[in-house]
Amino acid sequence: MDLNDTPELAAYRATVRAWLEANQGRAPENPGGQQEETPEYIAGRRAWQAELTKGGLNGITWPAEYGGQGLGPLHQVVANQEIGRAGVPGILDIIGVGMLGPTLIAHGSEEQKHRYLGPMLTADEVWCQLFSEPAAGSDLAGIQTRAKQASDGSWRLTGQKVWTTNAQFAAQGLLLARTDADVPKHKGLTMFVIPMDAEGVTVRPLRQISGDAHFNEVFLDDVHLAPASEVGPVDGGWGVALTTLLFERITIGLGGEGFGWRADRFAHALIEDEAATLDPQVRHRFGEIATDFLALRFTGYRTLTTLMKGGVPGPEGGMAKVTTIRAAIDAGELLADALGPDALEEDGWGKLVSDLPGLKSAGGTEEILRNLVGERVLGLPPEPRLDKGVPFSELRAKERAAAGAS
Repeated sequence: MDLNDTPELAAYRATVRAWLEANQGRAPENPGGQQEETPEYIAGRRAWQAELTKGGLNGITWPAEYGGQGLGPLHQVVANQEIGRAGVPGILDIIGVGMLGPTLIAHGSEEQKHRYLGPMLTADEVWCQLFSEPAAGSDLAGIQTRAKQASDGSWRLTGQKVWTTNAQFAAQGLLLARTDADVPKHKGLTMFVIPMDAEGVTVRPLRQISGDAHFNEVFLDDVHLAPASEVGPVDGGWGVALTTLLFERITIGLGGEGFGWRADRFAHALIEDEAATLDPQVRHRFGEIATDFLALRFTGYRTLTTLMKGGVPGPEGGMAKVTTIRAAIDAGELLADALGPDALEEDGWGKLVSDLPGLKSAGGTEEILRNLVGERVLGLPPEPRLDKGVPFSELRAKERAAAGAS
């Protein structure tokens, strides 16, 4: 694809840049560039997301009838580049706007779209994604949270979710639950919208090595959901979940705002230490990291080409996520090795280095994504599966029998 701006994109870039220059004083300050989750900072990020929405810099590819701009993915890239250039934060609710909003647009009812998408864009209602469970993370179809429907069409939810980002201040969640245990595990699932303040919902933080709690565990104790809370068909939630996972892997793999990680983000820290810049081992390791980030950038361009042609990015996008996290972790280790422990102070790279390993599991573990690419892109034989074609209610007995035989 031609990487130069067309006249239309050049005009759009100028408009975005002018708006940011006029409004960047309203952006919240965050010294050190790390995510601080104080109530005051979250309130500031909410307000800033609302400003970005008013300025047309949020929901850029969403249909106009749902509050978006109705523009293409290249416009989104331009906006992200200019937000990065201005040195201001992007939106707070990347999970909602980047992953769950597109899922609602694709699978939700018109009533759901008009009820939820507007407040999502302005951050009046932040969202969280309730997929993973203690015994079902990468094997998402193995979830055990149950949803039972009453005669009036309402639902009752019981179960537990884990690693739920933003649940501590989210108003709504998109939740995957099992609605039929007598069919194979991929077929008896349904997606729901759940109010996070509903009676029976308990959110508990999970403390990380950095001391922060970006993730949570969520307990669901006989939670009542109103009729028509389901998104997409009943027992057809796996297809809805795949839409969310597609957008999740693209968002993580391509670096979210700013369109991809850049090696110079880490180079500036190394340049400040003259000895590090002259060390051939440091230069070699940084060269490998920079090569990975450059490959990611062109992977992003290929993804854009697919989108511009009306296609849907395939499972190969999973490798972008794997490469992003591995390269960023390697960069953090290089900074620590080259600059010493001081590089990991609170006002330096400490939080980033501490938080990155947790992202190895977000959007699917590296092992699962490699299997996905191996099977669906490279055509390698799939791993043996004991659960294929077996009703979910019979899986535990089958697994116990297999374990006993071994």
